[in-house]
Amino acid sequence: MHILVGLSGGVDSSVAALLLKNEGHDVTGVTMRIWREGRYAGGARDACFGASEASDIEAAAAFCRRIGIPYRTFDCADDYDALVIGDFRQEYLAGHTPNPCVRCNARLKFGLLPEAARQAGIPFDRFATGHYARTDAAEGRFRLLRAVDSAKDQSYFLYRLSQEQLARQLFPLGGMTKGEVRALAREHGLEAADKPDSQDFYSGDPDELIGEPDRPGNIVDSTGKVLGRHAGYWKYTIGQRKGLGISHPEPLYVLEISACRNEVVVGTAEQTVCHTLIADACNWVSIEAPQAPLDVQMKVRSAGALHDGVRLHPLDGDRCEARFEGGIAGVAPGQSAVFYQGDVVLGGGIIREAR
Repeated sequence: MHILVGLSGGVDSSVAALLLKNEGHDVTGVTMRIWREGRYAGGARDACFGASEASDIEAAAAFCRRIGIPYRTFDCADDYDALVIGDFRQEYLAGHTPNPCVRCNARLKFGLLPEAARQAGIPFDRFATGHYARTDAAEGRFRLLRAVDSAKDQSYFLYRLSQEQLARQLFPLGGMTKGEVRALAREHGLEAADKPDSQDFYSGDPDELIGEPDRPGNIVDSTGKVLGRHAGYWKYTIGQRKGLGISHPEPLYVLEISACRNEVVVGTAEQTVCHTLIADACNWVSIEAPQAPLDVQMKVRSAGALHDGVRLHPLDGDRCEARFEGGIAGVAPGQSAVFYQGDVVLGGGIIREAR
């Protein structure tokens, strides 16, 4: 089988390609070039988007030469700027907190990249990445599943994939732990074996991507009392505690970000807890769109807990409502609410309201 593998220069995608080649498949490595020199300043942090891209590509190319597979890169910088950075900017200026990795996966990494390879004449039957997730098939649909290694599970970032994308997708690491992946890389002498994982989306100051001059405004409590000042409401996120610059008898957290009033509303930890959220732009990756309420589990941030006892209610159009009696703190509009039943990722949507 001909398999196209998305490579980042890191240990996970390298081991994924190595496993597939050792199984006897014809493997081709590909990478998106998304960094345009001079467009943004970037910084020193290791991140998915930054000036270190050139060294990551050279690492991927060296890996491919070593194991004897073809390697190509594709310039996706303009598409990335329009589809990911543009959405990032728009959401923050609306007072929301987006997750650019969710958008990048569905639109570029699992969409534009394999399509660019196909248009370039690279033959492939399946597309593989080093993500920690799994797939199976049941009741006439392909399903997205959580990885065996729950600490590294990345299914949250993949809920927007389509049935067409899942049908061609392979996740060779879905049944492995991170420790097993690194051990295998060391066993084969891969240079990426001990390379740290990228922890950030952008290597520089995210404020640079938004590109707005400071816009001073008030930091207020829930009664409207002015407690301090801010330099730009988009510099804050729901649930944030540090960096508010306010002296107060008890810790304060960001409760609301109002773009129209140019205000940041803060309050106590108790005030950050909500019991209902509304999400739109829902994508049901593993099931048909639900027509009746479902009992589910839910995550509202990628590194957050998997919450039990959630009742999901379909609404009109592509919206849904999730109710959770136990309450969840710091639910941020713009982030994704992703719904699970056991290991199966049902789907999710973009949080628009929490109360």
